[in-house]
Amino acid sequence: MHRRLVLLAVLLLAAAGSGWLSSAPRPADPSALDGLEANAERGRLVFHAGGCASCHAAEGASGDAVPLLTGGMAFPSAFGTFRASNISSDPVYGIGGWSAQDLLNAMRTGVSPDGRHYYPAFPYASYARAGAQDILDLHAYLMTLPASDAPNLPHETVFPFGIRRGIGLWKILNLSNEWVVTGDLSPVAERGRYLAEALGHCGECHTPRGPLGGSDRTRWLAGGPDPSGRGRVPGIAPGDLDWSEAEIAAYLEDGFTPDFDTAGGSMVAVIENTAQLTDEDRAAIAAYLKSMPAVELTSADVTGAWSMR
Repeated sequence: MHRRLVLLAVLLLAAAGSGWLSSAPRPADPSALDGLEANAERGRLVFHAGGCASCHAAEGASGDAVPLLTGGMAFPSAFGTFRASNISSDPVYGIGGWSAQDLLNAMRTGVSPDGRHYYPAFPYASYARAGAQDILDLHAYLMTLPASDAPNLPHETVFPFGIRRGIGLWKILNLSNEWVVTGDLSPVAERGRYLAEALGHCGECHTPRGPLGGSDRTRWLAGGPDPSGRGRVPGIAPGDLDWSEAEIAAYLEDGFTPDFDTAGGSMVAVIENTAQLTDEDRAAIAAYLKSMPAVELTSADVTGAWSMR
């Protein structure tokens, strides 16, 4: 009996040690930036494609105040309420002291400069597919924006989700740089896939999620319950969105639907960003969306937990 207890204790310790090691934060490969030169003007386009201001600008900011990335926006979920951080150029309260490698780590692997896991309310599960050149250019552009000394607001997590080390296990299940939509895509649709699946992180809002908050890739862009608990985020895959490519591209520019309704809710901020893209990029997103197979919504999408965004 004593030997069995000792063996059980050893097995439990081994399992705990294995879990601790496998959940460790892992920075991105620094060689990804080798030989690249930053271009802040290109970074401005990446900034808009990535929707950075939509989450990190001060709530209610408009006009000249939008580039002041003070953070603070709240994202409620079943796991707690998460707050967007200050990503202004302030070296103390923002990311002014970050290197391009620090931004690469944050966006591709969700690891902070001090080696902690970021919560996936920051959509690094999508940004993991972003190109190193785009991240380098984005870093250069962010450093040109004004500084803000607004302190970061704390997250309000539900136990045990406040244990950041556990996010490492979530990453094992959900963090991948592989494309969701594969197959024989045209070069234009491939560009749209990059904008939608990586920088634009469309799946973070428009894809249903499982009980642990990971996106269900089998129902990509099929829509689901709004994280606020009010209403539903619409599906934008074929079968749910019956607009033409031209109508989708036009909507991404001016926010008007084919029946002359207008974008509402969080899509208003999205349109403000996509309106800054080129005509070619908006057309590429539309081509990507129309190249996808139709996805049917299940009852789980309508009633299940939609969270961690």
